[in-house]
Amino acid sequence: MATRDERFRQAAWAYVGYGVVYWLGGLALMGAGLGPGGPAQGRAAWFVVGALFIVLVPWLLIRERPWFDRWMLSRRDFARILSVLVAVRAVEMGRVAWSPRYELIQVLGLPVPFQAGAWVFFILTVATVVLLARAAWSRP
Repeated sequence: MATRDERFRQAAWAYVGYGVVYWLGGLALMGAGLGPGGPAQGRAAWFVVGALFIVLVPWLLIRERPWFDRWMLSRRDFARILSVLVAVRAVEMGRVAWSPRYELIQVLGLPVPFQAGAWVFFILTVATVVLLARAAWSRP
């Protein structure tokens, strides 16, 4: 049986994997002309913010930070909020996977079925939610 700290460590690493895959997926979509719209600076800002989340969220999850607990939220509360937000993202990914908007997209010059990619993202997101919730609702 995993200790509470081990569960948070597992949730943090799951979030790193989730974040990196989503970040790379966003880059692939942008390369296919399907990423976030708007000027180039706006798109670049989204990817910088995404990279910050990949670093900051696991750093807050992996161990208790007294200053964060005192001034913001406890690590458990942060993980609970995060698990709900990622669950909402999982629902959206499930919708995209169920009824894809595109047949194929070009990734590095190769045609990739959009629906298959969406299912992979959905499964990864659900796995991340499970590990986050497992840590967030574990007993002290």
